[in-house]
Amino acid sequence: MNRTIRIAGCALVVAAVLLWLGIWRTAPPTLLSEVALPDTWSGQQLARDGVVVDFKLQPLAEDGVLREGGFADVQFRVRDSNSGQPLSGVNPGAWLDPETLAADQAQGREQSCKSRVGVFLKSSIGARPLLDLNSYFLLVMNRDASVSVVDPSVSVGGITSTMARIDLKQPPMDWVATKDNKRVFISMPTAGEVAVLDSEQFKLIDSIAAGNNPVRVALQPDERLLWVAEKTGVTVIDSRSLKPLTHIATGAGHHEIAFSKDSRHAFVTNRDDGTLSLIDIATLTLDKQLKTGTQPLSVAYSPLSQAVYVADGRDGTVTVVDTASLAVRRVIKLSQGLGPMGFSADGRFGVVLNTLENRAEVIDAATDALIHQIDVSTEPYQVVFTKAYAYVRGLASAKVTMINLASLGEGRTPISQGFEAGPQAPRLAGDLPLASSLAVSRDDNAVFVVNPVDNTTYFYAEGMNAPMSGYPNRGQVARAAMVIDRSLREVEPGLYSSRIKLPAAGRFDVAFLLNQPNIIHCFSALVEPDQNLAQHPGVPKVEFLLDRATATLGSPYLVRFRIVQGNQPVQRKDVQLRYFRAPTSRAQQVAALDVGDGVYEAPITLDQSGAWYLHVRAASLGANFDDKTFASVRVLPGEAH
Repeated sequence: MNRTIRIAGCALVVAAVLLWLGIWRTAPPTLLSEVALPDTWSGQQLARDGVVVDFKLQPLAEDGVLREGGFADVQFRVRDSNSGQPLSGVNPGAWLDPETLAADQAQGREQSCKSRVGVFLKSSIGARPLLDLNSYFLLVMNRDASVSVVDPSVSVGGITSTMARIDLKQPPMDWVATKDNKRVFISMPTAGEVAVLDSEQFKLIDSIAAGNNPVRVALQPDERLLWVAEKTGVTVIDSRSLKPLTHIATGAGHHEIAFSKDSRHAFVTNRDDGTLSLIDIATLTLDKQLKTGTQPLSVAYSPLSQAVYVADGRDGTVTVVDTASLAVRRVIKLSQGLGPMGFSADGRFGVVLNTLENRAEVIDAATDALIHQIDVSTEPYQVVFTKAYAYVRGLASAKVTMINLASLGEGRTPISQGFEAGPQAPRLAGDLPLASSLAVSRDDNAVFVVNPVDNTTYFYAEGMNAPMSGYPNRGQVARAAMVIDRSLREVEPGLYSSRIKLPAAGRFDVAFLLNQPNIIHCFSALVEPDQNLAQHPGVPKVEFLLDRATATLGSPYLVRFRIVQGNQPVQRKDVQLRYFRAPTSRAQQVAALDVGDGVYEAPITLDQSGAWYLHVRAASLGANFDDKTFASVRVLPGEAH
């Protein structure tokens, strides 16, 4: 799999090939000044093929300046040029990268922009944009005290897609991310703490004391407070200041946590006491204790019925508690062996897993009644939901069962199917965390499934017969997965936005791609330097010095480039040029000759027509040196050139 993003698909593969071959032609853009914009809107504008795109890079700084190190919102407003109506659901792609004056001059700005977008779509290591606004990452929870960061968009033979490893104090047990995917909270039972990850920069920023043996973590709906289940109750932490606020003793045994939609009440199960604790969030005090069976094992909230449902494993019951009256509304009798439970996004269908019977019991929240019993993977222990399916994972089987949500309902026959996620059952891996081994993709139509036995995370897209790809977790032992989304979101009809941290000062291109109609355009952005930052030479950078962006097939081609750090030339003896032909040729390397003043030359052989991509490596400058800077050369037959 090269990329599973909203704009992916056969059309984009064809588009990328056309871009690389240079045969995709589009009408030149029209910049409109006469089209009225909202009073609060200002920026650049493009009109083409009946569509108007308004672009704005909105700084968050109080003085309204785009300044390096600051934050800004990238915004595209897309609308019909005739009616002015917003175009919803078009899901554009976008990338931010330093401007390329040489390529613009050699190819023309529009063609240069299209060429770069073609490269970005391929997602090859060494040919990556500075910021990919369509990207997402996969966090993999490891058995040891670490988390791996995987870039699923990178697929290069022999090269791992693991881009970082985050070390923790102690092994993790459970985790939860904020809705904006900016922070991740991870419980560490043996440390008695919760780790806090910055998931924008993928680094550990804090560890918070969280009581005795903290395991389950949960954010209330407004995300103001983080709740941590530990040995005797829950520890409550302010999610902004990262300070513990209080500990609330609820009862004995393992605890699961749910909340009312309005964040007014928290509901905590106490397995060994057979009770459900109802906590007033405003005062952080215990309101009441309800008896919910002998061994309550899970609790889930339904926004449709505005009630919480408590599954009892020993009694085989599901107790329904109204979140307004805080009283038991109904007790649904099922069978022994009930465990984990969850609800579809609309709150209509609750799926309760019965580990003893190897089935899923389906409750209709509209009637608080059992409507289906469905055979699923052996010893089911985890369930997650996409818009269309419930995915059930079994401990004693490598098979994942999919329940078609559209087929559920009183008097209907449910439809289920399954796929194998690896060769062996998860229980063979031994110690497993509470965190789920199933992670829903950002598009809500696919899942990542960790198989802890073969240490691989599999990607399954709905409609396929088997997983499309797998990501081995080299160096660590995978246990769970979480998707971190960095893509543009439609924040209102026709307005697509993403918040970014501004790069070092300079001029940048913001490339924009719309699939239907086919529109590719590069807007411009200027980021000012921050005079308050300490002056330092920065990291070494490459400047390509290419005389031309095309070459004749069979003719010698000399690549020249300069390596600088700040304004000073960098001289090394181990500099190499790496080059390959898009989209799939094997990369080749050649030593570069230092010709003085930080300038290097490398003669290369470009023996096939097409687009070739170049980037520089030097072990003495670090393993990641120049992974993001590249140049492209188009090789043409003699008569075409």
